[in-house]
Amino acid sequence: MAETRTETQHGEAQGIDLLAPQSVLRVLAQGQLDAANSVFAAIPSIARAAEEAARALAGGGKIAYAAAGSSGLMALADGLELPGTFGIPQDRIRILLAGGAANFHELANDAEDDKQLARDDVASAGIGAGDCLIALSASGSTPYAVEALRVAESLGAKTIAIANNPRAILFNHADIPVLVETPAEVIAGSTRMGAGTAQKIALNMMSTLMAIHLGHVHDGYMVNLRPDNLKLKDRAARIVAAIAGCTPDMAAELLSKSGGSVKAAILIASGAQDADDAERLLQGTGQRLRPALAMIEGSKSSNHGGAKTPKQGECK
Repeated sequence: MAETRTETQHGEAQGIDLLAPQSVLRVLAQGQLDAANSVFAAIPSIARAAEEAARALAGGGKIAYAAAGSSGLMALADGLELPGTFGIPQDRIRILLAGGAANFHELANDAEDDKQLARDDVASAGIGAGDCLIALSASGSTPYAVEALRVAESLGAKTIAIANNPRAILFNHADIPVLVETPAEVIAGSTRMGAGTAQKIALNMMSTLMAIHLGHVHDGYMVNLRPDNLKLKDRAARIVAAIAGCTPDMAAELLSKSGGSVKAAILIASGAQDADDAERLLQGTGQRLRPALAMIEGSKSSNHGGAKTPKQGECK
């Protein structure tokens, strides 16, 4: 097998064990920065991937991640945060991690070679037409990731591959190949470092753009977050207050009326009659807040400015 980029020796690795600690850390930090910069070349393909994933979710389908080892941990981190951050229903997300929950104690390295496990996991996740599967592998040849993508493709799902080596086998089964061509690892083959960093950045970019396509981001605010703890309830109130132009206390009251929906609370503050009216507006705009707000403003204008002027402390 030909040596891959992720296995070659880094130019500054020779004698690294003889360097002073701070010098070692400078080399490691620069390696991370160089890896991070590799995502810029992948922006066009990441954009296509985000659009495809958003299309699957908007059409009622699922998105799934399939990976092993360090790539699996990057996928896990991205997928687990989608419900809380962007309000994407948990039952619409699948995370296929070679070896499953055992990885939380020790990475199941042998599981990454198990093609049958990949087939079983794709079947258990119910992946098929209308869904989108994202497979990750630093080398681009991990059997579990390759097989999961191949099976998903055969079942009619849209497929996205993220790998760090050119000519990765993983790309052969991808509708959208995302090459994040990172330089050689400072510790040869330790893809938890540069390759893992670049994969996490690529996933962050993809899932955030996906959420923007779905209407879950407004002026940089997470307007579809799930406020299920004290911190997020406070954040939700601050978001409502910032967009609607009211006090945090008023925002909290509106969130109570909207059942915790940030978008609905903002629309009620802006003139929607109640939570049902706000939801009707959102359904008409594909859950996008900005056009829903524009509809309210348009309605106010057609009423010849009959809306009352809010008192100090009330929402606009």
